[in-house]
Amino acid sequence: MRWRIALLLALITTINYVDRAVFGIVAPVVRGTFSIDDASYGLITSGFLLAYGVGQLVSGPLIDRFGTRRAFGLAALLWSLSTMLHAFGRGVFSFLLLRISLGLTEAANFPAATKAVAEWFPARERATAVGIFMLGAGLGAIITPPLTVWTIKTIGWQWAFIIPGALGLVWAVLWQRWYYPPETHPTVSAEERALILADRTPGVVKTRWSTLLGDQAFWGLMAARVMSDFPFYFLLFWLPQYLIDARGFDLTALAVFVWMPWLFADLGAYAGGWLSSQLVQRGWSVNRSRKTVIWSGAVLFVAILPAFYVDSAGVALALICVGLFANQLKQAVLFTVPSDLYPAGSVATVWGVFGAVGSLGAAVLGYVAGQLIASSGYEPVFLGISTLHIVSAALLTLLIPNIRLQTH
Repeated sequence: MRWRIALLLALITTINYVDRAVFGIVAPVVRGTFSIDDASYGLITSGFLLAYGVGQLVSGPLIDRFGTRRAFGLAALLWSLSTMLHAFGRGVFSFLLLRISLGLTEAANFPAATKAVAEWFPARERATAVGIFMLGAGLGAIITPPLTVWTIKTIGWQWAFIIPGALGLVWAVLWQRWYYPPETHPTVSAEERALILADRTPGVVKTRWSTLLGDQAFWGLMAARVMSDFPFYFLLFWLPQYLIDARGFDLTALAVFVWMPWLFADLGAYAGGWLSSQLVQRGWSVNRSRKTVIWSGAVLFVAILPAFYVDSAGVALALICVGLFANQLKQAVLFTVPSDLYPAGSVATVWGVFGAVGSLGAAVLGYVAGQLIASSGYEPVFLGISTLHIVSAALLTLLIPNIRLQTH
């Protein structure tokens, strides 16, 4: 049953990322239709990320208070409606407001999914479970280009928002019918329930804010995360436009090729979670296994830099594939660390802050990127993002010398 839960989380994460990635594919059309320049587009993408960060701060404590089942279902309902309303966007201001509303509501996905993993999986399997639901991020980006281009060409760009929004509404109904905590799930076996609860303390354990704010590991998580989100979001929001501007792609070429890097992102997400869990099961400490994979991804991500300089569009796309593989290899494990350090009763709250600082950092850097692209082109952005994961891994290693596994 726990692996079915992981697949259900992967499904909604896929829908979540389709909802946010559609705008990047539709952008060349709506930017031309409504005269949206590079700086304004950067502002719109930053508006989403700023709202996403604030939304995670708010949603984390609410998920811990009201429970994963109710909070996650309501959030999916709200962000699906927000996605559908994008069909009525008519310019910079309206799209900025719509992206803000989407960011606020979509923010619950990762805190709620991570809390569900903490509720349903023993510690040795959590990185694998996180890797599985993170497959949705890449899968959403894989299916979005061909689905969106086909929709634009056949029934109009507005339906590119209406269709995934409707799928999210269906998922919200299924979630309410199928998800329960393992303690009360009507069909989980006694053996699986015992396995899941074996390393959890009785009752709901929560960590006080005073304890969190005085904990160096908490600040280590935040420092590592604030540097790590922008590379992914730059590629999610700007890659289609970059391929059009710098590599001569059109909408048809986007549909044929732009999904490829996101396939490698999915492979990286699964590989990171699987490898870290395998190392723990083979006797490595949680600290050593997590940091080994995090550093491997951080170093490998530097491959994104020569993607800007090579003459061949094919080689550039291949290097971007390597970069996104490395990005998700690292992030799948980094995203697991809050559930290692803190009990299930507090993990959504911690993850909410953790995700918020990443989104806020990405929002600031996204605005700067829009200004740089408008004035100097893409080169300074590629130079900047190539170093961010190494800085993130260094901060994690410095501020959290030992990732200590807590009882949940």
